[in-house]
Amino acid sequence: MRERKAQLWADVDAGKGHRWAAVFDKTGATLWSKKIDNDESAILTAMGEILDLADKVHWAVGISGTSSALLLALLAAHGQQAVYIPGRTVNRMSGAYRDEAKTDARDAYVIAETARHRNDFATIDVPAQLAADLALLTAHRTDLVVGRVRMINRPRDVLTGVFPALERAFDYSGHKGTLVLLTGYQTPAAIRHRVRARLTAWLANHSVRGADTVAATALEAAQAQQTALPGEDVAAQIVADLAVQILDLDDRLKRIDQQIRETFRGHPQAEIIGPLPGMGPIPGAEFVVAAGDLSAYADTGHLASATGPVPVSRDSGRRTGNLHRPKRHSRRLRRVFYLSAQTSIMRNGPNRDFYLKKRGGRCKHVQAVITLARQRASVLWALLRDNRVFTPTPPITHTA
Repeated sequence: MRERKAQLWADVDAGKGHRWAAVFDKTGATLWSKKIDNDESAILTAMGEILDLADKVHWAVGISGTSSALLLALLAAHGQQAVYIPGRTVNRMSGAYRDEAKTDARDAYVIAETARHRNDFATIDVPAQLAADLALLTAHRTDLVVGRVRMINRPRDVLTGVFPALERAFDYSGHKGTLVLLTGYQTPAAIRHRVRARLTAWLANHSVRGADTVAATALEAAQAQQTALPGEDVAAQIVADLAVQILDLDDRLKRIDQQIRETFRGHPQAEIIGPLPGMGPIPGAEFVVAAGDLSAYADTGHLASATGPVPVSRDSGRRTGNLHRPKRHSRRLRRVFYLSAQTSIMRNGPNRDFYLKKRGGRCKHVQAVITLARQRASVLWALLRDNRVFTPTPPITHTA
């Protein structure tokens, strides 16, 4: 029977099909190392063997995404917590150890050794059901948005080859009416064949807002091209099919957005996060997923640092004031605050005033938005701390 140790460090290098787990003592000696299938029984068996080796096990993982969900849930169910070691840190630490070959076993060793020597990594908490639902919904929405951007470029490319005047006439990414038009009319001759009144009526019957304006613009483009180009009929079929697919994708996005809104409303702090100008339920849900456990941010500096805008010093020798963006930050969290800051400056209010003040101080647009994003992180942290909703003017504090 093996001798039990007081403390051991265990790493599980996660993957889709399997994972490699290894256990080390305080001297770095390997006590246990195995390949584990990514299923519940195999993980529970390995956990039991590892927990039998020591009174306390420090768990570390190199991936904190969906591929680690089952592992993290099983650890939490057995009263165990894991820390997340970022991939960038693992790559840098790898150079300090022998053997240049990259293997799962070696990665497990590097991750566990990193966790053994450092205690400043974030603990991973298994999300509650609501947070897990939001994580899945927002990830799916991101995939759909990326697919839409890729898909919208295809009909524009085809139109450029056969009907460039129509391609230039509309903004296909943000106007439903132009996509509806393409489901029925894709060539100059087909549009000219319809008089303006009939084309307007057809668009109105398909619930297009501003149908008369869309019809007039399409007819003007059709009049500008009298020549039928080779491949026009086939191109028209392709454009019509793509337009139908994009409209279907838009409907799917609307359903996902509604589901995110309804799920986000169940968050205990939704009434604080959502009303912040530029935030709303969709960015608010992204914030909840990216930020994780909000109690982990001890002060406004911790949250602001996690978003990325807070510079860190990299002074060396006589070089001082060498400030750079921190590498250990959440890109997703940074994106939430940056995009919500951009949205907030579209309307009059304190956010727009702050932005214009920075622009007046010779800040460029991006610099001003980043500064505003940093400010908004501090505001949101204070609102969450005080459990109050954002107001355009600061609350009045009474002093004795």
